[in-house]
Amino acid sequence: MISEKLAVKEKVGYAFGDMAANFIFQTMVMFQLSFYTDTFGISAIAAGTLLVVVRFWDAIFDPIMGVVADKTKTKWGKFRPWILWTAVPFGIMGFLTFMTPNFSPSGKLIYAYVTYIVLMMVYSANNLPYSALSGVITGDLGERTSLSSYRFVGAMAAQMVIQGLALPMVQYFGNGNNSIGYQYTMGIFSALAIVLFFITFATTKERIQPAPNQKATIKEHFSDLLKNGPWVAMFVLTIILFITLSMRGSVVIYYFKYYVGNESYFSLFNVLGTIATIIGIFFSKGLAMKFGKREVFKYGLSATTVFTALFVLIPPTAIQFMFVTEILRQFAYGFTIPLLWAMMADVADYSEWKNNRRATAIIFSAIVFGLKAGLGFGGAITGYVLSLYGYVPNVAQSAAALNGIKMTMSIYPAVTFGICVICLFFYKINKQMEIQITDDLAERRKAFKYE
Repeated sequence: MISEKLAVKEKVGYAFGDMAANFIFQTMVMFQLSFYTDTFGISAIAAGTLLVVVRFWDAIFDPIMGVVADKTKTKWGKFRPWILWTAVPFGIMGFLTFMTPNFSPSGKLIYAYVTYIVLMMVYSANNLPYSALSGVITGDLGERTSLSSYRFVGAMAAQMVIQGLALPMVQYFGNGNNSIGYQYTMGIFSALAIVLFFITFATTKERIQPAPNQKATIKEHFSDLLKNGPWVAMFVLTIILFITLSMRGSVVIYYFKYYVGNESYFSLFNVLGTIATIIGIFFSKGLAMKFGKREVFKYGLSATTVFTALFVLIPPTAIQFMFVTEILRQFAYGFTIPLLWAMMADVADYSEWKNNRRATAIIFSAIVFGLKAGLGFGGAITGYVLSLYGYVPNVAQSAAALNGIKMTMSIYPAVTFGICVICLFFYKINKQMEIQITDDLAERRKAFKYE
């Protein structure tokens, strides 16, 4: 098997890009729905509908962005320049999305639609090339998993900051006015994101290039996708996985505020869970190299499913049981986090190996769309479920509403995690095939390099 080591500096620099994105993305996962309903004054149904409607535009824009990124040619490469070009717009839109202008109810809804749509477009223009970059920095299987591990340590570090500090920062800066608190908090996070994106651009390098004689139409590239079984499996898995993560992530604050009755546990609960996730990530590469990415992903998600479902049994007073269960759940899930993106890079290799043409960004557009679709549909499902169970903002909740919050914290995400496990049975790239594809492609690239 071909070996190609990357410098730690480049891995850390690449990780900063996901850290940057997560200063905004994780804020959206954890707080966007509650921000819209409890701070901005939009109903749960209206906020949920907003999150769904924008997904239809994403379904059009994300594949287009994938094509544009694959067609980009600059002295910096195909994907790196997009990280540079979108850094400042990303930060600005992250800030504006959490602004609360004093508009009429319809004006607020229009403002929310416009800012969220533009933010999601900028997110695609940034994160799709950033994700595709992992597929062209190296073709080495171990280094690719290692790169993803570094990436998600960066992402989890940002998540830990968001989960541990965002709410206290909102309360500190707002001094009782959450609207002002969100503005200051998001201003700080957005500025940090811009700086980190610049570092990612400066420290990474694209090494894998399509064959110089590669010629394919856009129609052929998309036809390749539909015939690519591993891509279809990962596309379905990604949408369902991020629906699950968004659904459960957005309900946690409601869980502690209303079900437990003590919002102060929220930050510590999430920080300890994130630490457990980071520890799990460190085991990911070793396990994947020994057993294969698919098998580790499958069993990690299976354990996550079980621990998620256990929350249905936990009464609101059993705080220690909640914390221990979440730590175990997040530790198991940590094994899987780097693998999703490393496996999508393997899918890009599989497509090149099978069809003799490479379209890295188009393939990664699926995972970015799936991520955003999950964010939207997961938040929308949470909003609809809370509304269905009779949730009313900022008051003591009915028994039915509390049950809805508990179910959205436990059984509903456990079911969708289980569906993700089923998807992995249709992903046929095992460890042996990974090695064969990597070595075959290395030989092909060596051949056209010296032609």
